[in-house]
Amino acid sequence: MKETRFGDAYYAEHNGIVFLPRHLPGHRTAPHRINYRANIDLLRILGVDGVISIYAVGSITRKLVPSAFGLVKDFIDFTYGRGNTFFTDSVVHTPMINPFDSILKGRFTMEAIKEGCPMGYETIYVTTQGPRLETAAEIDAYRRLGADVVGMTLATEAELLMEAGIPNAAVAFSINWAAGLDMEGVSFLEDESIERITSRIMRIAVNALSDR
Repeated sequence: MKETRFGDAYYAEHNGIVFLPRHLPGHRTAPHRINYRANIDLLRILGVDGVISIYAVGSITRKLVPSAFGLVKDFIDFTYGRGNTFFTDSVVHTPMINPFDSILKGRFTMEAIKEGCPMGYETIYVTTQGPRLETAAEIDAYRRLGADVVGMTLATEAELLMEAGIPNAAVAFSINWAAGLDMEGVSFLEDESIERITSRIMRIAVNALSDR
C-alpha cells in the first residue's frame, strides 16, 4: 500500500515489475468504485515506464470468443461520474487517436508467438459503468457501434495513463458471451479455466515487460 495525492493504492513488486490489482486482493472493489486516479498516480510515483493492462470481458462479436485473448485496438467510453482525469483545475484536451502503444503491443505479440499462444484479432472495447451487467438491447446497440467486447474498467485507466504519459498496451480475454448472445443467458467460464488463461497472459506480459 502506498499513499498518493488521490488516496492509498495497493501494489506488489517482483523483479522490477509492478503488479497492481485494480479491484484489490479478493476482488472486493466494484468497477465504478475503483480509485483509478490513485492507481495511475502510484505508477507515476514508482517511475513505471510501460504498462500491459489485462481485462476480463464479454464477447460481442466473433473477433474474440470465450476463452480467447487478444490486444485491444480502441475503446468506446460509456462511463460517468468517475475520476477519469488528472486535470481538475485546468483545461487540457488529451489526444486519444492512438490510445495504445505500438511497441508494447508488438512485444506482447512476439512473446505470445514464442509461447505458442494464438491470439484473437485486435478488438474495440466498450466500457460500461457497472456493476450491473448489460441488457441484450444495450449489447445489440454496442455491436452496431462497432464494439467487439464489453467490460467495465479499460476506458478510465487508458484515459488516465495517456494523461500521465505512461505507454500502455491492453489485453482482453473473454470469459462469456454478452447478454442476448448465449442461449443459456450469461454463462461464464469455470474458475479453473479463467485462472489458467490469466496465468498464461500474465506470463506473456511479464516476459514482454522484462525484455524492454
